[in-house]
Amino acid sequence: MHNFKDLKVWQKAIDLAVDIYRAMALLPTNEKYGLVSQMKRCSVSISSNIAEGAGRGSDAQFKHFLNISQGSAFELETQLIISNKLELLDGDLTKILVDQTTEIQKMIYSLERKLTRN
Repeated sequence: MHNFKDLKVWQKAIDLAVDIYRAMALLPTNEKYGLVSQMKRCSVSISSNIAEGAGRGSDAQFKHFLNISQGSAFELETQLIISNKLELLDGDLTKILVDQTTEIQKMIYSLERKLTRN
């Protein structure tokens, strides 16, 4: 079992979720049940699946939840790009959030590789 609170990737994923929630406040209310809801859910899913996997009994189970977390990160990146193309989020904010997401994707990948080597 791993202490998820000590994992830098979990900490960064929490920060990303907070930043996504703040950014979603800038989107129009007619997107409340569309992109806003979806982006909030998948941003929370990233850190939640890291935490759930860390609490499991084996590295194999942890890797499974990291894979789910990684999928949520790629889903979020896609939705950020769509939001920018629809001009719901400006380019600077989109870049910041996509860069955060990409960093987390790389960290998840590295953690998965580390677990594979053990």
